[in-house]
Parts: sequence; structure tokens; C-alpha cells
Amino acid sequence: MASGLGRGTAAGNRSIKNILFIMCDQLRFDYLSCGGHPHLKTPHIDRLAARGVRFTNTYVQSPICGSSRMSYYTGRYVDSHGASWNGVPLKAGEMTMGDYLRPLGMQTVLVGKTHMVADREGMERLGVDPGSIIGVRVSQCGFDPFDRDDGMYSVGPDGPYEEFRPRYLRYLQDQGYEGDNGWHDWANSADGGGNMPVSGFAMRHARKPARVKEDDSETPYMTRRAMEFIEGAGSESWCLHLSFIKPHWPYIAPAPYNSMYGPEHVLPVQRDEREKINPHPIFREFMNHRVSKTFSREDVRREVIPVYMGLIKQIDDQMGILFKFLEDRGSMDNTLIVFTADHGDYLGDHWLGEKDLFHEPSVKVPLIIYDPSPAADVTRGTVCDRLVEAIDLAPTFVDAAGGDSKAQSHRLEGRSLFPLLHGDNDISWRKFAISEYDYAPTQSAVALNQEPRNARLFMVTDGRWKYMHVIGFRPLLFDMQNDPQELRDLGDDPAYASEHARLDGALRQWQFRLSQRTTRSEAQVIAGRGRSLRRGVLIGVWDESEVPDELWSGYFKYLRK
Repeated sequence: MASGLGRGTAAGNRSIKNILFIMCDQLRFDYLSCGGHPHLKTPHIDRLAARGVRFTNTYVQSPICGSSRMSYYTGRYVDSHGASWNGVPLKAGEMTMGDYLRPLGMQTVLVGKTHMVADREGMERLGVDPGSIIGVRVSQCGFDPFDRDDGMYSVGPDGPYEEFRPRYLRYLQDQGYEGDNGWHDWANSADGGGNMPVSGFAMRHARKPARVKEDDSETPYMTRRAMEFIEGAGSESWCLHLSFIKPHWPYIAPAPYNSMYGPEHVLPVQRDEREKINPHPIFREFMNHRVSKTFSREDVRREVIPVYMGLIKQIDDQMGILFKFLEDRGSMDNTLIVFTADHGDYLGDHWLGEKDLFHEPSVKVPLIIYDPSPAADVTRGTVCDRLVEAIDLAPTFVDAAGGDSKAQSHRLEGRSLFPLLHGDNDISWRKFAISEYDYAPTQSAVALNQEPRNARLFMVTDGRWKYMHVIGFRPLLFDMQNDPQELRDLGDDPAYASEHARLDGALRQWQFRLSQRTTRSEAQVIAGRGRSLRRGVLIGVWDESEVPDELWSGYFKYLRK
């Protein structure tokens, strides 16, 4: 499929009219061909990187869907916005991308996943009608939902996982797929014989083709919905969040993507038997999770990973269609395009499955940014190894829309990436990246007998060293220069006490940051100094002559002579 990726040629300071914010769910940083994968070819995403900047040290603020996404959407650390795990609501009143971009004339729209849970209690307390425009935006991370679909319409004995029925279910019914849960029964199930479905949740069926036709599967559906929005947007500026729900489990793909790759394309696992010898307690308990034990089996990896790769290949093919669509409309010259993920996937590395902890396969994500403006010509096709955090995208978008992200620094904790996109290599940049994880809802907290308030993990890295603070236990420490696969935990080795102290100090300095004064900017604080004096609050005065006559003028009609 052809991919039309042009170069920005618009003149003037406002080359960027639109923002296309593409996110994949559970996509590892190293599972793109431009990211070094030797077998998985992603030419359309690679072409985007060739026209933009590929950031190679991008860390999410939490290695789990909901918390990570809330940091992306607010530009704030998890400790600041408080949505610390899946299912924890984002507080009503927390500012999100839409709140920043709409006043700048840019509608902010969602197609796909957010994993947002609305703060119903807060909305009720504040009298916010959930059905109103404001109520919808508060419930949807500040987005106008053109088509929200979290890709998890699973149903158990206690009911469905999601609060709402996504439009995709109705779409499948309209296409003739029987049943009221086509997400599971068709898109994420295979044919077990006799036209009876077998669930994609059972990973032994991963290599079987999904029952749904490829064109009706989730990724093409979402791509078409994004293009439908763009077609209908007319001349209005927009920020479109196209949020794919793959390659997240269930690991099942429609034909032909289910069979494009085989066991011979599975990379060697990154783990060592020594990791299981007297491991850190938190690491031990996560290795004991069912998904970790399952992915620790080589037969599982050889069955599942080829399908994971196929799902990524399908995304890349859809990127080709989408970029060609933008090119044909002439939109490549005025649209900032971002391609990233909410977290990675262990896939058996370190004897782990899923995400959750802070090894690179989980906490590091791909990030490619294409800036159409002429100022970005100097960096096209380059790679940037600066430490980037997911929270940097929100201030970048504010600046792209013509705003001033620095004026919002009392709320936005990230940094605009435009200096790096425009080749300002002399800019002072962050020395550390931070990530957090609340493991209170997991069985690991139960096994370790940790109260919910103490079941928290913190990571700090300077690119060379990675330090993990575990409340109630010793830390973990990895030397990523001499041990790039993070196989040897140095957290209890006294020979590295100085690095332990240095990184612990950096984490504590981060914890001292001012993050909750969100209703007054730095400029407002400075402007307010001495304001009470000019409002008649004359504290500490003994004699009238100690302060200027002007300050008495609100009390007396005459001034001293």
C-alpha cells in the first residue's frame, strides 16, 4: 500500500493547523522495523520516522493503560492527577488536552480508546449533568467522542467490563455478524469447528484466524472512522486522537495477519535463570502471576508473538491508507502527526507477561513526531536520544495550537518537544525520567501483605542507570550500559551505594516538586506579590510614615502633608 508522506511547505509561523495523535495499545518500542526489529517490517511507520524525529528514550508515567493515558491527556504525573490504576476515575476538574486546545480554536476529538473512568461522584457533587456537553467532556478525558471504543467488551458473571456498549458492536451486527457481542464472538474469537467460536482469551488459539473479516476487524474500522471524522471536519482545526486497541490482547488477528509470521521470527527471550535466584520480593510476586507463568513457556511465546507481530503489521498497513488519505487531501503540509503507545508488553522477557513493572519492554515506548513546519526541516529523519516523558506531548500540542505551554507550567508538568524538533541541541533538558505504579489492586499486594496506601512503586532513570523504589522493601538498581537487558539487579550490592544514593536523591527531589497549585500560574504568583498592601492590609505598621501615603488612601480622604 502506498504511503503519501509529504514535507511541510506552509509558510509563516502557523504551519500546523491540525494534530493527529495516534496511539497503539501495548506496543513495544522495539517492535517496529525502524526500531530495530529484524523481521517485522513496518514501512509506513518507518516513512513517518524518515520525515520526522524518532525519540528513542521515551518513558510512560505508568506502565498500565489507564494511568499512563491519564498522564498523556493531562500532561501530569500520576502522583499529580491521581488516576493511579485502571478503573480509578480521573478527578472532575482535572484539566485535559481539550481544555487547553479548545480555547486556542482546536476541537479535540476521540476515535478509539482512552480507558477513562468518569468521576461520577465528583460530577454529582458539582452538579454537572453527564449528558451535557461539559458532562460528556469531563467523562471522556476532555475529548468529544466521535467513536469511543476501549476494545474490552468482555463479559463475565458480574457483567461487562466496560460501562457502555461501543458503536463497533452495532457495526458488526449491521454487517451481518450474529449475536450481541461481536467484539468477542467474532473479532476476538476463532472458529473451533462446526462454526462454533473459541475465545481469543485462551492463547492456545492465537494462531487461528479471527472469525471476523479483515476489513471488519478493529484496526481498519478505527482507521475508517478517523477518516470519516476528518472528511466531515471541513476547514475547522482539530486534534484527533486515533487510539488503536491493538496489539493489546486478546492476541488474535484476522487473516492474513494471523499467519504472516511464524516461530522462526520470534526473537530470543531476554531473561536469565539467575533472575529467579533470591529475587526482589516484588519481582518474585509478579513472576508468580498467571500471565507471567504462561508467557515463561517457550511454546506460548512461539504461538503468541507471531500474532502480536501480525497485529502490528496490520496497524502499519492501515497507516499507509491513512497517510495516503491525508496526502490526497493536502493535509500532510499542515498536520502534526504523533505515533506512540501507552506502554509495552513483556512477552515473556524477565519471566513476565503483560506490563506493570519498569523493565524497558514495559515502560519504554516508541515515539515518532512529524512536524510539517519548515523549522523542522533540520531534523527530518533523525533520531533523538534525549530523555522524553509521555507528559511532554500535552505542552507540545499547546504550542502547536499557538498557545504558550510555559505559561501553563503550574499545571503542565511536561516540556514542549518543539526545541528538539527544531534542532535546538543546546537547550537545557531533563536529567531524569520518572514512572510510577500502584500495585494495590493486584495479587502481589496481597502476597506481600501491603496495605493499599503503601503498595506503590517508583522508577527514576538517567538513561544509564535505572532505580526502582519499593515502599517497605529494598530498591532495585540496573546498570543499563553494562547490562542493557536488565538481567542483574544491583539494588542490594553495597558496591553501588553511591548510585543508589544519587538516584534516590533525584527521586526525592522530584517528590518535593510543586504539583497541586494548579489554579495560579507562576506569573500570577509573581504579580500578586505585595497585592494585599495595595488592598489595605497593612500588617506590622507602627507608624503611618512607614508606608507610602498612597496605601492609606483607601481609608482617609486626606493624605498627610
